[in-house]
Amino acid sequence: MKIGIANDHRGYEAKQNLTKYLLDMGYTVINYGTDSTDRVDYTKYGFILGEKVASHEVDYGIAICGSAIGISIVCNKVKGVRCGKINNVEEAIHGKERDFINIIAISGEAPIEENKKIIEAFLNSHENMIDPVYKKRIDQIEEYEND
Repeated sequence: MKIGIANDHRGYEAKQNLTKYLLDMGYTVINYGTDSTDRVDYTKYGFILGEKVASHEVDYGIAICGSAIGISIVCNKVKGVRCGKINNVEEAIHGKERDFINIIAISGEAPIEENKKIIEAFLNSHENMIDPVYKKRIDQIEEYEND
């Protein structure tokens, strides 16, 4: 599975740690973020990640900035992206299984062990295509995007 990862300067350290973690778990990781702690705009990297996920060049995305709010907004501007700002394992599971998110946005300032748990929960969860309530909502989102 290919995972795209994008970050700004406040997410650089987290990206370094999480990339190693994902590689150790056997995932292919594609870096779309900055490779330094020099100040940059998260918008550039969020748009790139969103486009790569929407075009299926990667299976899922991980977006990292200081609070994760800004980069999640940017990713969600890309048609075909459903990015959730995730704070804990429960939200990661819910987001994937019920809201079919394809990018998680996490805080670069959260404890690394918590972010690892969030990512693992997200990647190991499955979209719940059986429940028509959730599928109906995703269909409504996609219909709106295509209008």
